[in-house]
Amino acid sequence: MKLRLNPAVQMLAMLAAMGVATGAAAQSAGEWTIKAGANRLMPKVESGDVSPPALPHTKASVGDATGPTVVIDYGLTDNITLELPIGLPFKHELSGDGAIAGTGKLGTAEALPATLLAQYRFFSPKDMVRPYVGVGATYAYFMKETGSGQLTAVINAGGPPTTYKIDNKLAATIQAGVSVKFNERWFADVMVTKTYLETGVTYSTGQTQRIKFDPVSVGMYVGYAF
Repeated sequence: MKLRLNPAVQMLAMLAAMGVATGAAAQSAGEWTIKAGANRLMPKVESGDVSPPALPHTKASVGDATGPTVVIDYGLTDNITLELPIGLPFKHELSGDGAIAGTGKLGTAEALPATLLAQYRFFSPKDMVRPYVGVGATYAYFMKETGSGQLTAVINAGGPPTTYKIDNKLAATIQAGVSVKFNERWFADVMVTKTYLETGVTYSTGQTQRIKFDPVSVGMYVGYAF
């Protein structure tokens, strides 16, 4: 039986095989790094009820989304780094929950989580493996909120198409990850972040809703140090 490896795993294995262990400093004071890869954003939703006259316990759930991301780091010291992820908006699907669970797709929305993090990297820049933790802030910017016919049927049956707007919010973010050097310039990076985000939704009918998103994201990257 043949063992089939995920393409991302194959790429990392190839880079590791090409890498040469050296004593050169990586991710050290005054150094820039850039890494590219994919990030999966997974909202851990706790939905409030849509305000009356909606059916009691009318809630919403939000689906996961994946997108390409580029991350720029700058070493303030050998152990403290600033990190700025840059990516395209994540497109999420909203569906019914609570009393309207199973009603299907209510709409879509795009989220652009602009984040700045300060990290503490353990061990020495010369070490091959460096775990790190980070803390920072995320400004969650929502756009292109689009409702479906099902949303109108649930919120405003018999009325005009229902639209909605999600409030932009500033939220706290924490992070944990690990970097693995292949050689003096190339490295792999895996990170997990959690953002504590609660925001509001306003419908064109005048009804409102509170939603706690609290998304967890998992990113896998290949990076280069300058």
